[in-house]
Amino acid sequence: MTITVQKDVFKLAQVFTISRGSRTEAKVLTVKIERDGHVGWGECVPYARYNETLESVTAEIEGLPADVTREALQDLLPAGAARNAVDCALWDLEAKKAGKRVWELAGLPAPEPEITAYTLSLASPEEMQEQAAKNAHRPLLKIKLGTPDDMVRLEAVRKGAPEARIIVDANEGWSAEVYADLAPHLVRLGVDLVEQPLPAGEDDALIGMDRPVPVCADESCHDRTSLAKLKGKYDVVNIKLDKTGGLTEALKLREAALAEGYKVMVGCMVGSSLAMAPATLVAQGAMVTDLDGPLLLAEDRDAPLTFDEAGVHGPEAALWG
Repeated sequence: MTITVQKDVFKLAQVFTISRGSRTEAKVLTVKIERDGHVGWGECVPYARYNETLESVTAEIEGLPADVTREALQDLLPAGAARNAVDCALWDLEAKKAGKRVWELAGLPAPEPEITAYTLSLASPEEMQEQAAKNAHRPLLKIKLGTPDDMVRLEAVRKGAPEARIIVDANEGWSAEVYADLAPHLVRLGVDLVEQPLPAGEDDALIGMDRPVPVCADESCHDRTSLAKLKGKYDVVNIKLDKTGGLTEALKLREAALAEGYKVMVGCMVGSSLAMAPATLVAQGAMVTDLDGPLLLAEDRDAPLTFDEAGVHGPEAALWG
């Protein structure tokens, strides 16, 4: 078996801005695993928030034994981008060797389309209202917040898309006081969900707070070991394969979170259809699906995922799984 990793760059359809900065392209790592004439593919997006770089994640992958199995991988690498790409490539390889789809191997039903959020880039209120109006036909919009002018932006988006469901992502940019002040307005404006309002290290302040809008753990939730620290703080957990370290742990996290009474959101970094494909399996029946990475790109993989009025569809075998 041979494992190769390479950097790929996908241009974005427009500049994408969140509170942490702007980007014009998505830089990803593509993993290719070959064995017995079959090839498995995976993709990850190293994330600086978790001290990951393209170089450090490449080194992790290249340090793996050539004959690594998916079971052994769970102990060889920690949850994160490197394990994600390799885990998903191994799932793809197993499916191709077996002549089956990944969901069959995992004992899951074939994925149905799921409505996905579409993320509006952080901009001036006027620009965000324009973006919202342009995308008002979409049933679910996501707004990146975490600035002193959040309410003005939220009002502008609601004005631009009066019928759309809205979720907001503060990217750890609020304090407990700010969340408490904003909560009634979030209710008034029909916001469905708030992602990670407080910094992960300061979210104890959510314990005992009134949460009129469900609060979702993103940076505070990586894998099953995170769940014990979320009690009393969050209503929903955001499962991202680049945090869980692949599909294997993502499916286990979904099962454990649901068993503990949490609702599930399935999110993504800005990547291609190859990165989203395994996540469509985790997203089945989720409260919120946020797999819009390919919609933000100007270019994508061959055999990309299908997005239509029904939502994001499961992958074709030519792409993954």
